[in-house]
Amino acid sequence: MVPSVFRLLLAVGVFVSSLYGAAHAAVIKIPESAFTPAAGLITFSEFPLGTVNPTYTPADYGGGPGSPTVTFGGFFLGQSLGNAASCPPGAALSGCVIGTPSAPLSLDPAAPNTFITNDGDNPTSPVLSGTPQFNGPVAILFDVPVAGVGLSGGFFDAIGGTAIVAFDAEGNVIGTVVNEQLGIEFLGLVTDDESETIAGLLFHLVGPEPAGYAIDNVRFGLAGQIVVPGNGAPEPGALVLVAVGLMALGYARRRNR
Repeated sequence: MVPSVFRLLLAVGVFVSSLYGAAHAAVIKIPESAFTPAAGLITFSEFPLGTVNPTYTPADYGGGPGSPTVTFGGFFLGQSLGNAASCPPGAALSGCVIGTPSAPLSLDPAAPNTFITNDGDNPTSPVLSGTPQFNGPVAILFDVPVAGVGLSGGFFDAIGGTAIVAFDAEGNVIGTVVNEQLGIEFLGLVTDDESETIAGLLFHLVGPEPAGYAIDNVRFGLAGQIVVPGNGAPEPGALVLVAVGLMALGYARRRNR
């Protein structure tokens, strides 16, 4: 019969393992420099001003074999613009999106359009804006899921008012990153295990943003095209599991002796 303490240690190990597995399905915030030269880059200078809901094939942005086709729109099927009761206080209703995307993840053709335009506040203009100009949401759909994605957002006049939300192919939220700076800020994220599960991204308001916003320099990459911060270091959950295993092994040896 397995000793009660040993059973307890095993139970703790299983519990920690379950927590570790749940936490593992998350994202890490990354800077623009985390994307290698092999990662995809869309600057919106590839198509003419006024282009509505652009679609980029790998040939349009210089992507290699296995690179995704990238399509832009307002939001995903299953979502909608919010109202005063459902949106955070201070968020412009034209840029606040609510609801859970339907499966499989796909852009809503009835959503407000996105379009390429100039932005005097962005040094790398042209940019992609939602509708109305500089005050509408922007959604990104990848036909091949990626491990990480990011974009230059702004011009921000408030901290924490704008976010990017990553979704998997079934419309489940993988993670969110909120702006922490004023002006132009790069908002990027990667799955913590570098799994290629990000099928879409939504850029929208989660709070006040007085002067509006747009996106530029969209970067995205498959596994191996992003340098993940701290890659190769043991994760806290793994260290706890090792400790529990060593405790159980030591206890079993003492019992045998």
